[in-house]
Amino acid sequence: MDFSKVKLVVSDMDGTLLNPKGEVSARFFSQFEALKKHKVHFVAASGRQYQSILHKLDKIKDEISIIAENGGFMQHGDVAEVLLKLSKEDVQKCVEKLRTITGAYIVLCGKKAAYIETKDEVFIAKFSEYYKAYEVVDDITKVVDDEFLKIAVYHFESSETCILPVMEDMTHELQVTISGKNWLDISHKESNKGYALSMLQNKLNVNSDETLIFGDYNNDLQMLGLGYFSYAMANAHPDVKKIARFETKSNTNEGVESVLEELLQAKLG
Repeated sequence: MDFSKVKLVVSDMDGTLLNPKGEVSARFFSQFEALKKHKVHFVAASGRQYQSILHKLDKIKDEISIIAENGGFMQHGDVAEVLLKLSKEDVQKCVEKLRTITGAYIVLCGKKAAYIETKDEVFIAKFSEYYKAYEVVDDITKVVDDEFLKIAVYHFESSETCILPVMEDMTHELQVTISGKNWLDISHKESNKGYALSMLQNKLNVNSDETLIFGDYNNDLQMLGLGYFSYAMANAHPDVKKIARFETKSNTNEGVESVLEELLQAKLG
């Protein structure tokens, strides 16, 4: 594998860079310092909230780019910007449908905070791993003082079998994506990690042959198409394994770090 030309490394967070405990390894932080010396730029690309990604990567947050909320928000250098957002009408329409699903927990993801209307402590314990800035409100459709990037929906059983069938008829006007075993995301029709990554590649003047990408779930599909070195994790969804050109070990076994080790060896020549 000739990694010598790679200038950009892009990684999803959950199920990819983060281990099953939701942690970034010390090995990765060490590798990041080595990547910098070889002028390789790192991008964290996640369905997570921007504030949550900052929390996970606090040590290096000022030296990386961040794609958050599945491409609805991007931070590069000193600029943090909303790229694509949902209209109030979209939010109203989706929330009304989602409220008909038994066991669905709805999260309205804004630039300032995430908003939920449940006080279920079991869900909030799970949810707060992904959202550091949030508010519990009486009615999420009544929140007005924010820009809405995404609606995330959680089901303790399965997002694919319990939520997707109800929301499938919305796919012609909105982006409806399975983003994890229990999560489904609804965004602006054009919003995905690939949309934001393409903008970033243009800013950095980096092409697909110089881009290395890691992912594990369906919200990674579009961005995986933007790098020649596209890697599915061993624990990835079958759709991701079909799209990715290569496969690495699972997030339990530091699959990202294993490939980065090879990249750094190639840079040493």
